[in-house]
Amino acid sequence: MKAKKETGNVKINTILGRDSEFQGDFLAKGSVRIDGSVNGNVKITGTLIVGANGWINGDVESDTAIVGGEIFGNITAREKVELTSTAKAIGNITTKVIVIDQNAIFQGKCDMNQEIPEGNKKRTLTAKTLRMGRKSEDAAIQAVLRQAKEEEQRAFPGTGSEIRAACADPVGLAE
Repeated sequence: MKAKKETGNVKINTILGRDSEFQGDFLAKGSVRIDGSVNGNVKITGTLIVGANGWINGDVESDTAIVGGEIFGNITAREKVELTSTAKAIGNITTKVIVIDQNAIFQGKCDMNQEIPEGNKKRTLTAKTLRMGRKSEDAAIQAVLRQAKEEEQRAFPGTGSEIRAACADPVGLAE
């Protein structure tokens, strides 16, 4: 089952052929292509390529995972996961970069391994914070209303008192 084959920029060290079956945990150094089936966990030090006919029932760990077949288990890739249009991944994915082609099937959660700085973590809103937010909201509305009034006065100078008078006595009964 060991061969060296050049595929794009990936140098494949191990190939599990289309009609091959592997029972148990599959461990390999370097990059691996699986076109057969593995019933167990897969741990690879390089790139894992699961061909369109490949099938894994277990968790996967690698640097990069390019999936065209089916994986029923969690995928952990230190760099990148790519689900091609023929892929079916049922399980959670943990990686830095994910690419999901149209028609790929993914059911699970995705964790993008992005560390959140301590100061940016989600904060719980307190009653005081909510009141402060409402006050700043009210202040913003008041500022917009003042600005609109100033613009109206610039656009129609000297008409403010006449408009107010007309609004107070629309039919002229005060005369």
